[in-house]
Amino acid sequence: MSLETQLDKEGQAGESIRANAERIGQAAAHAQAEPESKSSQLRKRTITAIVFGSIHIALILTGRWTTVIMCATLSGFCSFELYRMLRSDANLPNEIIGIATAVAYPIVYFLWHFNGILTLTLLSATTLLVWYVLYQPARFIDVALTLFGSCYTGLLLSTLIGIREIIPGLYGGILVLGVVVSVWINDAFAFLFGSKYGKHKLAPRISPNKSFEGFFAGLIGSVCVWTLLVFIPSFEIGIIWAVVGGLFTGIMGILGDLVESRIKRSTGFKDSGSLLPGHGGFLDRCDSLLVVAAVASLYFRFLGLM
Repeated sequence: MSLETQLDKEGQAGESIRANAERIGQAAAHAQAEPESKSSQLRKRTITAIVFGSIHIALILTGRWTTVIMCATLSGFCSFELYRMLRSDANLPNEIIGIATAVAYPIVYFLWHFNGILTLTLLSATTLLVWYVLYQPARFIDVALTLFGSCYTGLLLSTLIGIREIIPGLYGGILVLGVVVSVWINDAFAFLFGSKYGKHKLAPRISPNKSFEGFFAGLIGSVCVWTLLVFIPSFEIGIIWAVVGGLFTGIMGILGDLVESRIKRSTGFKDSGSLLPGHGGFLDRCDSLLVVAAVASLYFRFLGLM
């Protein structure tokens, strides 16, 4: 073997070693980057939750009008994201009418209560029928989806206004905050406990990450928050009824989450939006609250508190 050939082979061997070293280095870097990415995502999620929650708490406790503003704003964002998803599924909802109605529901509820809600719903339905006649591409399913979208977001969320008026002043805000926090704690317990111990899938075809273990942990969290409501002055609810309320709203909160999960799955969306880093969209954060607010309102009416 000539000296030139031997040097050439040694050079190729060296290049091969360097290439392998580079691949190993890249793999190691990737392995190290993955935990950092998860850590960064968790940090982003936590910061968003703190900011999002702090704004909600401040608006709820400040007064009735700030609670109305919060509900109207959330209704607008949630309905916008919902219509965006529905439109991607070959539907033509009227976003202008739908979003305007959703935003108006909390305001109308505050000013005129059920008479205002009924009037707004009839006005919206009539306007949509006129639009259906005049706009030829529209189908009747588009009318139904538009009306459903405003009710699903604005109407359900506006029931928080009625809950706040059960007790005058600051304590009414604390009651609303208790209902809202029960949803947050339910979600947090279900996520943390389900992520670590979840083995039995709750609804694998709709939301594969949810488990029965997380579901029951969330119920415990919801009940714990509801039992604290008995200490609110002028709020006459016994401990037994508080526990029942916590269980009932906890179950319905999961239903609200699954409803939105099914909408996202049928329209091909992973998240309803991207405005809340680490959480997705506003509808992703409010899906359980929409149903829980309405159910809590009905429950308080059943108990004669409203």
